Amino acid sequence: MLKINDLRASVEDKGILKGINLEVKAGEVHAIMGPNGSGKSTLAAVVAGKEEYEVTGGNILLEGQDIEELAPEERAHKGVFLSFQYPVEIPGVSVTNFMKTAINESRKAKGLNDMPANEMLKLIREKAELLEIDRKFLSRSLNQGFSGGEKKRNEIFQMAMLEPKLAILDETDSGLDIDALRIVANGVNKLKSNDNAVIVITHYQRLLDYIVPDFVHVLYDGKIVKSGGKELAHELEEKGYDWIKEEVNA
Repeated sequence: MLKINDLRASVEDKGILKGINLEVKAGEVHAIMGPNGSGKSTLAAVVAGKEEYEVTGGNILLEGQDIEELAPEERAHKGVFLSFQYPVEIPGVSVTNFMKTAINESRKAKGLNDMPANEMLKLIREKAELLEIDRKFLSRSLNQGFSGGEKKRNEIFQMAMLEPKLAILDETDSGLDIDALRIVANGVNKLKSNDNAVIVITHYQRLLDYIVPDFVHVLYDGKIVKSGGKELAHELEEKGYDWIKEEVNA
């Protein structure tokens, strides 16, 4: 699904990623953990194609295709989805209308006609029900006045509608209470399949109680310095990151 080879990237001439190697196969959930400033959100942004980051080495392959030269929207059309730490507000554009536009733009990129209105409505209802989303929520302006939990639930709704091949969830648990965390995590778990893959970026092990990863990777100073199973997340929760720093610097 995704293969990253010796990826190096910088922003404003400052090196952030310093040789990332990662392979994510279809059907897998990978968690990326690490201290602040280690490069976790940068990695997510670079895979998604955010233009303020400069790739200075290595490559990113999605289903065998090098996507480095593709614009963010082209990567999205190929199945890359990134949930943001801080989703933007769009006054005057309802959640439903935003999703209609996103779906039809994706179809257009694949040479398909717009989805018929009755099919779109049926799909919206199905996904809203799956994620326990109230119909009134869908008529609200996108993210305007939303709580943290509502913003994150809305992003999982977008993911459900777009059915990406690779979903990257960048600190989806940030600012969520336990109930919101459970609803968001349940949504992600319902959307997992053998045909897609999920990368979860988080500081905390608590999210991984709900979204159980197949692999956990520790990112430190721009490199993946340790990988393991879900038990590694528990070890990080108990010990913090200082022991990782000591191992790296030994």
